[in-house]
Amino acid sequence: GGKAIVAGNERVLRARLSDARFFWDQDRKVRLEDRVLALRDRVFHARLGSVYDKVGRVEKLAGYLVDQLSADSRFRRHDELKRLAERAARLAKADLSTGMVGEFPELQGVMGRYYALNDGEDPAVADAIADHYKPLGPNDTCPAAPVGIIVALADKIDTLAAFFAIGEPPTGSRDPFALRRAALGVIRLVLENRLALSLGHAFALAALIVAEAVDATPEQGSIKNALLDFVADRLKVHLREQGIRHDLIAAVFAVDEDDLVRLLARVEALRQFLDSEDGANLLTAYRRAANIVAIEERRDSRRYDGPVDTSLFQPDEIRLWQHLSGMGTALGSFLERGAFDRAMDRLSTLRQPVDEFFEHVTVNVDDKELRENRLRLLSRIRATMNQVADFSQIEG
Repeated sequence: GGKAIVAGNERVLRARLSDARFFWDQDRKVRLEDRVLALRDRVFHARLGSVYDKVGRVEKLAGYLVDQLSADSRFRRHDELKRLAERAARLAKADLSTGMVGEFPELQGVMGRYYALNDGEDPAVADAIADHYKPLGPNDTCPAAPVGIIVALADKIDTLAAFFAIGEPPTGSRDPFALRRAALGVIRLVLENRLALSLGHAFALAALIVAEAVDATPEQGSIKNALLDFVADRLKVHLREQGIRHDLIAAVFAVDEDDLVRLLARVEALRQFLDSEDGANLLTAYRRAANIVAIEERRDSRRYDGPVDTSLFQPDEIRLWQHLSGMGTALGSFLERGAFDRAMDRLSTLRQPVDEFFEHVTVNVDDKELRENRLRLLSRIRATMNQVADFSQIEG
């Protein structure tokens, strides 16, 4: 009746639980804090040093992230939060040297929390130790407590910056260091917690911290840009199921929008704009203007982004110039405040004067001075619209 099978399973489980009890009793004899130095003997990567070295980098990065997020009401206990985040970062990997995690590796982080509580650490520190590996996959939850968010972000950003710094990004289907998962973790942590964070600044600092410890790292700006491109690719994958177009994400990323919460708000405003008649027609006009300028710039081996001479204008050029003048400043103000809908509304006022310009004005005329002035005017259309997004990236 299965009694022998039950007895056999009980015998195996009893032995495993007995082992666990033994490790629990033994591990608690050494405080978690006293285990941190043992991480020097645990290699993280041959070119990136030990796990202890990584802990030091994450600790520095955690403090920086608290500074960056201090405007958020959840992170306003600034000094206290920084102390807790740096403490949690320091202890986050310490349980790797315990007997329990050595025997049951899947309990890393989980046991760190129990040992931290046993040592009298702040519960916020203990919870952050347990949560800092999260999210481990698409079905895993994200940390929601401030300390846990900070340490989880710092750990993943350091991993990304470190492996990109030594020239080990994923290639094709190969991703031996799970960097795609780390990038998706960063994306989810930022979006699900609605963090107003500049990823570019965070990546640049992480690259600088790595550079101080690792020889022959590339220039920090190149690492930052490579990481932003990598995150943009992961973001497109992440948002595909939500029906958000990848080309709109690329168009907004191209204008140095690296705050993911603002980026998605701008993408949504851009989508609604392009779905309108004015937006669709203005995109067509933009392409016409940009293509003409690009062709002539290639042919003449020069750029046409200099100042225009308003004395050469005919009436349709004057109307277009009047709409363009001051629009750049207005758009910049709306974009800075996150008023993306208002920026799109302002941009839509260009449609009629641009249509009238193309209907009544010939750009490539025999008069060299007039031709160059009109090309500079078209270039101004391109530059003005590209403040909102890089419209050349938009498909369809």
